[in-house]
Amino acid sequence: MSMAYKDDEEDWLTVCLKYLLFLFNFLFWVGGAAVLGVGVWTLVEKSDYLSLLASSTFAVSAYILILAGGLVVVTGFLGCCAVIREQRSCLSTYFFFLLLIFLIELVAGVLAYVYYQRLSDELKEHLNQTMTENYAQQGKETITSAVDRLQQDFKCCGSNNSHDWTLSAYIRSEESGDRVVPDSCCKTITPDCGRRDHPSNIYKVEGGCITKLEQFLADHLLVIGAVGIGVACLQLAGALLTACFIYLLYKEEEEDFGAL
Repeated sequence: MSMAYKDDEEDWLTVCLKYLLFLFNFLFWVGGAAVLGVGVWTLVEKSDYLSLLASSTFAVSAYILILAGGLVVVTGFLGCCAVIREQRSCLSTYFFFLLLIFLIELVAGVLAYVYYQRLSDELKEHLNQTMTENYAQQGKETITSAVDRLQQDFKCCGSNNSHDWTLSAYIRSEESGDRVVPDSCCKTITPDCGRRDHPSNIYKVEGGCITKLEQFLADHLLVIGAVGIGVACLQLAGALLTACFIYLLYKEEEEDFGAL
C-alpha cells in the first residue's frame, strides 16, 4: 500500500512539474519577446547617437540581448517538445540552453550596469571633442547627421553650451559661411540661421546636449540591465524546474527497469 502511495505521489509530482514547465515556457516566450524587443528598440531608437560614443559597449549590450531573444524563441519550442515527449536527452539539451541564455543575459545586464557607471565620464571626456573635430568634415557624415539630430531632438546646442562651437573645425572654416553655430542649433531651421546665436534664435539649454544625451542613454541602459538580469533570473528558475523534472523521469525509468 505504501509503495502504491509512493508511486502515486511521484506521478502527481511529475504531472505538476510538467504543467509548471509549460507555464514557464509561456513566460519564457514572453520574456524572450521582451528581451528581443528591448534589444531592437535600443538599436533602432535614435541609433544615430551610437556614432557619438567612444566605446561600443552600449551597442554590444543591445546585440547580446537580440541574440538571447532569438535563442529564447528556439529554446522555448524545444522546451515544449521535450516536456511533451518526456525524453531526458531532449530535456538535458533544453536545460543546457537555459543555462547558456542565462549567462548571455546576465552578461548583457552586467555590461549595461558597468557602462551606466562610466557613461557620464565618457561623455564628458569625448563628446565635445567628437562634435567639434568631426562635424561637417569629409568622411564624417554619420557623425554630422547624428549631431544635427541630437541638437534638434533634444533642443540643445553644443556639448556643454553653444560657445563650444567656437572651437569647432567647421565653424572656423570657410564652409561655415560666417555661422557661429550649425543650423541644427536653431529653433526654426532656415538657410544660414546659424549666423545668429541669440537665445531667441538658437537653443540655450543648461548643461547642453551632454546632459540630455546622458539621461537618454542612462534610461536605455537601465532598461537593458533590468530586462537582462530579470529574464536571466526567470531562466534560472526554469533550469531548476527542468532539473527536478529530469530527476523524476530518471527515478521512474529506474523503477520501471527494476520491475523488469
